[in-house]
Amino acid sequence: MQKPIIAVHGGAGAWDADRWKEGLVGIKEAASAGFKILKANGAALDAVEAAVMSMEDNGVFNAGLGSTLAIDKRIEMEASIMEGRMLNAGATGLLRDIKNPVHLARLVMENTDHVFLVADGAEKLANLFNLERRNPMTELRLRYWYDLTQKLKDREMESLPKLEKMLKAHPNLFSTDTVGAVAFDRRGDTAAATSTGGRALKMPGRIGDSPLIGCGTYADNEAGACSTTGIGEVAIKLVLAKATCDFARIGQSAQQAAENSIRLVNKRIKLKSSMGLIVVDMKGGIGAAHNTPNLCWAYMTSRLSQPKAAMQAKVLV
Repeated sequence: MQKPIIAVHGGAGAWDADRWKEGLVGIKEAASAGFKILKANGAALDAVEAAVMSMEDNGVFNAGLGSTLAIDKRIEMEASIMEGRMLNAGATGLLRDIKNPVHLARLVMENTDHVFLVADGAEKLANLFNLERRNPMTELRLRYWYDLTQKLKDREMESLPKLEKMLKAHPNLFSTDTVGAVAFDRRGDTAAATSTGGRALKMPGRIGDSPLIGCGTYADNEAGACSTTGIGEVAIKLVLAKATCDFARIGQSAQQAAENSIRLVNKRIKLKSSMGLIVVDMKGGIGAAHNTPNLCWAYMTSRLSQPKAAMQAKVLV
């Protein structure tokens, strides 16, 4: 029997100091929710789903309740989940009011012949299973939207200049607090899940890395499991979650794999303050790294009495 582990993240980016406490409390609650399942000999898949649902129900994160707003003020949520034994996966996107997008992603995985359903197709599946709905908009995200759109009107941002310039000028408004979880259970199975409300002021219809298998989420019992957070286009171009697991596949520890993936981002994309990720390997190791000011993350093992949480991991710039 293996020793179970779970790691969770509440997003990379520049976290306002006045949100740190809420963020750390939230990820500890998520790690505890997932580890409770692992401790009772539950599956890694169930653990990551529970952990992510905990964060989707917490308005401090950009996922589920508290999702960010697109340029036209709409909300389009997305999520994915994957298990490493059989490589089964499910994903969903362009959701308006589903309470827990990660649960819908699991329904896609377990009840359809597909991997990825969006918009009307996803809505029909949600209706079939009577999924709970709610308005995911919060005052915090609405305030961020008004702040950004006002800057656009004042031409402070010159109609959306290059992303790096925007990140440098307005880091707090573009915090990319996607949520995710990775786990390794007593049977030696891995799983990963990721959920997000997307990027602030994104174009309607834009899909990020979170629901894309291999980009935002990946799990393989021959390698490990990874969940990414940050600028989705960066993770998509590098197929970053799969790349991280491949580093572990060739014998690198979870931490080495995490660091080498962020080095890959820095080398190939050269976009500062863009990505973070968490990973578990098949030896029970945990890794986390980022090139952003913060990565809100936590982990829990059988050796700990409570989750360890922090606003930074290994920073590589």
